[in-house]
Amino acid sequence: MKWPLRILGTIILLAVIAAAGAWFAFPWYAQDVVDRVAAGKGIRLVLHDFGRPGPGGVSFGRLDGVVTTPPDSCTGIAATFVVRVHNGRLTWRSAPSATGSAYRLTLEADSLDALMKPAGILFRDSRPLITGRVDLFRKRGLAVGFTADSVAYAVNGGKVETGKLKLEEVRYRALLTKSANWLQQPSRFQAASLFSDGKRTPLSGFAATFGLARNPEKPCTLIFSDCSVDLFGIRASTPTIEYSLRTKQSAFTLQLDSVPLERIPELAGIRNPNPSVSGVMSGSLPVEYLDTTVRIRNGEVEAGPGTLLVWKGSGGKPLFSFDAGGKSGGPKLLSGLNAEVTLNAKDEKLSGIRLGGLSTRLLGGSLTASPARYDAGSDKASCTVRLNRIPLFDRLRLHGEFSGKMKGQVSGTIPLSFSRDGIAVRQAKLVSPGGGTIRQKAARRTQGSEASPFSGGGAEVVWNFSEPSILLDREYSGKTKIGFTLKSLKRKSEGGELELTGLKGILDLPGERQHPSIVALSGFSAGFFDGSVSLHHVDYNLSTRQAATVVEVNGIPLQKLLDLQGAKKIFATGTVRGRLPIMLDGDSFSIPDGGIDAERSGQIIYSTTPEERALANAGMRMTYEALGNFLYSELISSITMTSDGKSHISLQLKGHNPEFQNGRPVNLNLTIEQNLLDLFRSLSISSGIEQEITEKVLRKNGKK
Repeated sequence: MKWPLRILGTIILLAVIAAAGAWFAFPWYAQDVVDRVAAGKGIRLVLHDFGRPGPGGVSFGRLDGVVTTPPDSCTGIAATFVVRVHNGRLTWRSAPSATGSAYRLTLEADSLDALMKPAGILFRDSRPLITGRVDLFRKRGLAVGFTADSVAYAVNGGKVETGKLKLEEVRYRALLTKSANWLQQPSRFQAASLFSDGKRTPLSGFAATFGLARNPEKPCTLIFSDCSVDLFGIRASTPTIEYSLRTKQSAFTLQLDSVPLERIPELAGIRNPNPSVSGVMSGSLPVEYLDTTVRIRNGEVEAGPGTLLVWKGSGGKPLFSFDAGGKSGGPKLLSGLNAEVTLNAKDEKLSGIRLGGLSTRLLGGSLTASPARYDAGSDKASCTVRLNRIPLFDRLRLHGEFSGKMKGQVSGTIPLSFSRDGIAVRQAKLVSPGGGTIRQKAARRTQGSEASPFSGGGAEVVWNFSEPSILLDREYSGKTKIGFTLKSLKRKSEGGELELTGLKGILDLPGERQHPSIVALSGFSAGFFDGSVSLHHVDYNLSTRQAATVVEVNGIPLQKLLDLQGAKKIFATGTVRGRLPIMLDGDSFSIPDGGIDAERSGQIIYSTTPEERALANAGMRMTYEALGNFLYSELISSITMTSDGKSHISLQLKGHNPEFQNGRPVNLNLTIEQNLLDLFRSLSISSGIEQEITEKVLRKNGKK
C-alpha cells in the first residue's frame, strides 16, 4: 500500500508543481491561448505586459486588436476595426445558469480607442466598462467548452472624430446577444456638441435612436428614428432619417416647431440688431442627402401671427416695420422651397460650397436665385436674386407720427456678392406698380417753437405716392447709392394740395469708413405745376441736421402760382423760372437770396365787376383800367426768408395796356411781407396780394 500511496502522492505533487509552473509561466504562453481562441474568427489580438491570473481576474498593460468583418452585402466593403485598450483588467465571477455553469466577465481600462477603416471614423472613451456572459459546457471526457451569450457596453462621455469634425460627450448603449444574432438593437444615441477644426459649432444636442438590425423590406437602409438637434439653441427634429448604404443617400423631413426668432441675433452674437425681429417660426423641410449634396424639396416655413421686423431710428424709436406673420387664409411666408447645396473637398479639406436651384414662393410671390459658388481660395461668392410680384408694401407699417396704408407687389433683380468683408450689391433694380397713402399727424407747435415746413401745424397731412422704383448699389463697406423714381407724390392738408410728378433722384448713404452722418441727395427733379423743380446736390448732416442747396424752378405757369396763393381776381399767362438758395437748420429753413423771373412776356388781367367800377373813385377806376388787360414784358422778383418764416418779396412789373392811355408804358413795383411758413403749412395765401396791388397802383397814380 505504501508504493501506491507514494505514487499517488508523487502524481499530486507533480500536478501541483505543474499547475504552479503553468500559473508562473502564464504570461509567456497566454498569447498562444488567445491566438487559438481567436483563430478563424477574423480577430487578431496582441497582449502586452500580461499579468498572472488571480482568483477572480487578470491585468494587462495594453491590448491591440484588429477585427475584420465580412464584406457588406450592400456596399461590398469589408470594415476593419483597429482597437487599442490601455491598462485593462479582466475579471470573472460565476453566474447562475439553467443549462450549466456560466461566468460574467467584466473588462475595465483607462482608455479605449477604435478606428474604423476605410471610413476613417475614430472613437475614444476614457474609463470604458464592458461586460459579457460566457456559458460553459462539458465536452467528451474531461474537456470543457464555452460559448458567448452577450456583450454590453454603455458609452458615457465618449468622442467620435472624422476628418475635422468631432462629436463630444457621446452616449450610447451597445448590447449584442446571441439570441439577436449578434446585431445591435435600436438604442438612443446622444452627443452634446459638434466641433469643426477645433472650434465649437452652433449645432449641439444631437439625439437619435438606431441599431444595426436591417428592415427585411429595406435591407440596405439604415433607419434613424426620433432625431433632433439644436441649432443656435433652437430645437429641430425629424421623425425618421433613412440612409441607403448602397447609394449613400439619405432622406428625411426636418421639423421646425415654434422657433423663437428674437433669439437668433442674440445667439449669433449680434447686439442691438437693426432691424430687430420678434415672433415664432415653424415649418417642415424635406431634405435629401447624396454623397456631398444636400437638397431641399418643397419645403414650407410659416411665421406665427405678430412676427415683425422693426427698423429703428435715433433713440431706438421704431420708424417702420414689416409684418411677416401668417394670416388666416393667406399665403405662407415660404412655400415650395427648393435648394441644393454641394460641398466640394480637395485633399480631405473643404475647398468650396455651391448653392443652386434656389426657388420659393414668398408671401404668394416668387423668389429665385442664380447658382452661387464659394471657393476657399478666392474667398468670394456671387448670385442674382429675382423677385416677382411679392406683396411687400401690403405688410409695411409706419410708426410714430406717420401711419397709412400701402399696397403693391414688388418685382426686380438683386445681384449680390459675398466675401469676408460683407455683402455688396451691384445695380439692383426693384419696381412696383403700387403705391399708398401716408398720414402724418404732427403735434401743434407751441408759441415761439420752430416749425417744420412739412408739418401740418397740428392738422393731418396726407401724402399719396404711386409706382415707386429704385436702382441700388452697395459696397462692402456699407456705402450705398439709391436711385429712385416715383410717378407722383401728392401732399394734401386742410389748406390745399401740392403735387409733384415724375420724381427722380439719387441718395448716397455713408459707409463705415466714410462720414457716417452725411446723407447726400443729387440729381433730383420733379414735375411741378406743368413745369419742373430740381436741385443739383445737397449734403444733409444727420448729426447737426443742417444742409445748404439751391432749388431751381423752370416753366412754372404763373397762373398756377396765383391759384396756389388763393388769388380770385387775377388771371395771368406765361411761365416763370428761378433759383432759391435753401439753408436747412433743424426743423427750420431760410432763403437768403432767391429770385423768380418770367421766362417770356405774358398777360395779366385783374377782373372787376361793373358794380365795383361804379362804386370806385377816379383813381381806383384808373387802376382797374390799367390792369384790365396788362401785357407785361418783364416780371422780376426777389425773395428772402428768415428761419422764423418772415419773408420779403420784391416784385417788378413792366409792360402796357393797349386799351389804357394809348398803351403807354407802365412800371409797377410791389413789396409783399408775410410768413411763408404759413404758406407751406396751408398751401394758400389770402387775397392780400390783390390788396397790395391795388394800394400800389393807387399810390403811384396819386402821385401823377
